Amino acid sequence: MYNNAKELLKECMEKNLPISEVVINDEIDSTAATREEIVSRMKNVLDVMKKSISDMEAKETMGGIIGGEAQKLDDYVKSKKTICGGSINRAMIRALAAAQHNASMGRICAAPTAGSSGIIPASIVTGAEELECDEDVIIRGLLTASGIGKIIIQNATVSGAEGGCQAECGSAAAMAAAGLVEMAGGTPKMSLTAAAIALKNVMGLICDPIAGLVESPCSKRNSSGAVNAMTSAELALSGITSVVDFDETVEAMYSVGRMMHPNLRETALGGIAVTETGIELSKKVHGEN
Repeated sequence: MYNNAKELLKECMEKNLPISEVVINDEIDSTAATREEIVSRMKNVLDVMKKSISDMEAKETMGGIIGGEAQKLDDYVKSKKTICGGSINRAMIRALAAAQHNASMGRICAAPTAGSSGIIPASIVTGAEELECDEDVIIRGLLTASGIGKIIIQNATVSGAEGGCQAECGSAAAMAAAGLVEMAGGTPKMSLTAAAIALKNVMGLICDPIAGLVESPCSKRNSSGAVNAMTSAELALSGITSVVDFDETVEAMYSVGRMMHPNLRETALGGIAVTETGIELSKKVHGEN
């Protein structure tokens, strides 16, 4: 059983285990599920994730605010010499696809939330392609990501209504970054470093959805969140360390979230939600009043 990163790392070091194995053992102890059942459930999660990031067809979303972004970026990448290159653009396309899939009531894995559901699948699947990982390695990456999510949930929040978008997209990026490091053969300490970097990168990010819907700016934040995860993993794998460790970063994120004005926490009463354009779109969705 682990309740924070310090305890998780201690378990890894004492038993010479990767984070994914500690997570499996913890799940077995907590739920009495077998290893085979846990892995099977995670394979189902991966299947749902893959389907959500492959749906690029423009569909009607709940608010009609977004739609077709993934296809537009895919068309652009196929026809132009790009700035970001192959892997980054593939991750962005997939994150945008999942965000649209969610907003049009498609089936997603809310990991850690529906509003951030494109970040982990987009970055994990794209990273797996670059690293040439098989399914077993991807599953280990997802298990590591879930371990990071557990720490955040137990010590802070993943709710935009409580902690802003830093708690949603930031947590998702931290989870994905840690998973990518394990998939690449990095150490548990490197995984926690990557998670800390990713979370720090968006510290203070508010939650300001137009019309109160998970569409804008959420879809683009999924895209940037996937890139955040991948770059944070790369930094950690290179040996770059985080000045502040993961536990302290989680504590800081939670403190910042509590200090945020309620208007900046998913109420659609601040940020871009109350710009002239945001208000006009909200009226179209909900009516003049």
